[in-house]
Amino acid sequence: MIAVLVAALLGSTDTVVQLADTVLLRYTLTTFALMILVAIGTAIIGTGAAWLVTTARFPGVRVFEITLALPFAFPAYVMGYAYTDFLDHPGAVQTFLRDFTGWGPRDYWFPEIRSIEGAALMLTLVLYPYVYLLARAAFLQESATAHLAARSMGQSRWGAFWRVSLPMARPAIAGGVLLAVMETIADFGTVSYFGIQTFATGIYTSWFGLADRGAAAQLALCLLMFALFLAILERMQRGAARSHGAGKKFERIEPVTLRGWAKWGAFAFCGFPVLFGFLLPLIVLFEMALGSEQNLLSRRYIGFIQNSIMLAGVASLVTVAAAIVIAFHRRLSPGPTSSATTYIARIGYAVPGGVIAVGLLVPFAALDNWIDALSESWFGIDTGLIFTGTITVLTMAYVVRFMAAALNTYDGGLATVNPNMDAVSRTLGASPASMLRRVHVPMLMPSVLTALLIVFVDVMKELPATLIMRPFNFDTLAVQAHRLASDERLGGAAVPSLVIVAVGLIPVILLCRTLAKKPAPPRSAP
Repeated sequence: MIAVLVAALLGSTDTVVQLADTVLLRYTLTTFALMILVAIGTAIIGTGAAWLVTTARFPGVRVFEITLALPFAFPAYVMGYAYTDFLDHPGAVQTFLRDFTGWGPRDYWFPEIRSIEGAALMLTLVLYPYVYLLARAAFLQESATAHLAARSMGQSRWGAFWRVSLPMARPAIAGGVLLAVMETIADFGTVSYFGIQTFATGIYTSWFGLADRGAAAQLALCLLMFALFLAILERMQRGAARSHGAGKKFERIEPVTLRGWAKWGAFAFCGFPVLFGFLLPLIVLFEMALGSEQNLLSRRYIGFIQNSIMLAGVASLVTVAAAIVIAFHRRLSPGPTSSATTYIARIGYAVPGGVIAVGLLVPFAALDNWIDALSESWFGIDTGLIFTGTITVLTMAYVVRFMAAALNTYDGGLATVNPNMDAVSRTLGASPASMLRRVHVPMLMPSVLTALLIVFVDVMKELPATLIMRPFNFDTLAVQAHRLASDERLGGAAVPSLVIVAVGLIPVILLCRTLAKKPAPPRSAP
């Protein structure tokens, strides 16, 4: 963040002045429009689906509890590739429409998928699980006492939901919406492919198209300030969410069996996100892949897979190791310093990949140039690019971006370890390092493995930082998919996209299984 600020202040303002006269207002309005549309869409779908599967019984509700989270496995840009192939002029929908009606290409109007509304739809379909998972957890933790009191005072079931259950779950819902909005402003692949100009695409264009690092840093600074504002809001919402308890007496809201039109309406409301957010794009991607000429077993694709796995493996190991050290430090030395350290480490989840790339490349490129000049003047040796020419700085970007995911997962397990275990270990002569190695890590191995898996998958899907910071001739599955889609070779882009989705399904399924096995809160004794 310091590097972005310094580069923005020291850079020339010529490009930014030119951008302000031409496209800067468009960047701002488009980014805000996407945020608003995604916020509304994710709030409605996520909250409504969570309330229905928690408090109602209708056909398929047990299946929907799990499948409503599956769109999380799709990167938004992969969803965009699938729907573009499906809805574009030569796609299946418009081809069927012309064959069925006999219309020509100019005889009808069809919505354009490559638009702000189309991008917002793609982002909504893959990001509503943020709201769904958090809202469902909040509804499960709500006691039926307040709900029953509202019903006894004459409120309908809808009135009790609107005036009691929804306000109680508001912090969780708002937190999910803010997470979705932060992912929206960080998205590069979808808006870039759809030809929509946002701050994320502006950073990339300034850096590579205009070769102006100062302008890229200045745009990145604008986006960074807004991302940090959203991070503060999200932190405040999480703080508020923790202050709402169920009390000593807990009774879960008894699910109601829906009948008639309500039953099928609930089925449709939960079925549409699953159909259009997972099943349909998966089928389209398979159909596209079968007609492509891409071979996953070719030497070139084996290289893409190896690069992706190596990056994801190294980044996940480094990130989780750093998360363990940070969490253990806070455990040993609780206080303002360790809490501030943990909070700063978590900020990266709110920072777009393009901003992280600018903030790391600027100082490390200067360091590389300084080392090279020093080596040539002292020893006559050209060292080349030591940091920016390798995966070192790219790994740092992944650590910054995904530290929050590793910390949250490990912290969840660490909270279950009784502090008395630490005291017993120390009285038996164990040093802090020995206690971490022999007590905490073995006990928390499920949390460690889960954190490794989540970061691994996040790195596999990440695009903007990888696209900007990767070494020359070092491409990943995400970069290959983006390149083929940019060349309008959507069939080819489906092959690496399917691999990314398949890997992304693993943590989603594990998360759903964990939620399904989570025991209900204990009921009060009669």
